[in-house]
Amino acid sequence: MTTWLKPVRDALDNARAPVPVFIRDDDAGWDDERLIGLLDLLAGLGLPVDLAAIPTQVGPALARELCERIDAPGPPVGIHQHGLAHVNHEREGRKAEFGSSRSAGEQRRDILEGRERLGALLGGRVAPIFTPPWNRCSAVTAACLGELGFHALSRDAAAPAANVPGLNEIPIHVDWFARRRGERLSCAAVAERMAADITRGTTPLGVMLHHAVMDERERASAGELLDLLAHHPMVRPSPMLALAEQPLTAARGRDVAGAAR
Repeated sequence: MTTWLKPVRDALDNARAPVPVFIRDDDAGWDDERLIGLLDLLAGLGLPVDLAAIPTQVGPALARELCERIDAPGPPVGIHQHGLAHVNHEREGRKAEFGSSRSAGEQRRDILEGRERLGALLGGRVAPIFTPPWNRCSAVTAACLGELGFHALSRDAAAPAANVPGLNEIPIHVDWFARRRGERLSCAAVAERMAADITRGTTPLGVMLHHAVMDERERASAGELLDLLAHHPMVRPSPMLALAEQPLTAARGRDVAGAAR
């Protein structure tokens, strides 16, 4: 076993109950070749994955590839909306496509346009889940999503709860590319934080990847973690849609590995 993964394995070995885990890969529409490489890795491990797709960036060729994979037998491949164009609209502060500077009308328009674009390409395969770019959005966004019939919002676990009736939250806890004070965390540091969440009883445990910045070396390193999640008897890999109707039990408002900077 890789040394840096030992804290995660130990935490899983000592878990009092099976740990539901979901894997979310962001920015489908960027770097299709690397996306296909990650999908092949996950399929080989038998792990389900949910893709947060940028509506303006998904082209016909990728849409056909995703439809084939979604419809094929094997571990589930889910797809849901990742904003509209993954562009920043904030003039200062942290980046956000659906931030506090945008009105409800502007946000609603973009959400609807994104949903229509993905629906035209992928039909009924698109799950009623919304992941905002940079893992952050405003309370207005959540209200719009509830009004438009979305079932779930997926952001960072440190974000305050939206508390919109009918809109569940499926937060991310583990970011493979997490940073602290501008510096990327080591694999060992990510593992330590992940182990702490498992020990704390955080459930479901969300793991976030970004295929577009994962070269072969990165994919191999992440593959070590994914292999552990695929084969440990206390892990219950799950598609996000299956978790959308379950009550939120994850901790919020704390600093986690995966906090978007």
